[in-house]
Amino acid sequence: MYMEEIRALSNDAILDKLEDLKVEMYTYRIQRESGELKDTTLFRKARRDIARLKTALRERELAAELVTERE
Repeated sequence: MYMEEIRALSNDAILDKLEDLKVEMYTYRIQRESGELKDTTLFRKARRDIARLKTALRERELAAELVTERE
């Protein structure tokens, strides 16, 4: 998932996607520990997507604070 795609989403959509990825990452972790996970890059991709989503939320939070300070 690219940042442009994430920035186009609403806050609620980002939070929903974040929860989905956390559940997905949990299942990958369980599969990795049991030896069932064949593609180990999925775990890394999910972790990075979570970081991107959190970054986008933080950017919006900081932008909202900046607007509030100027008023």
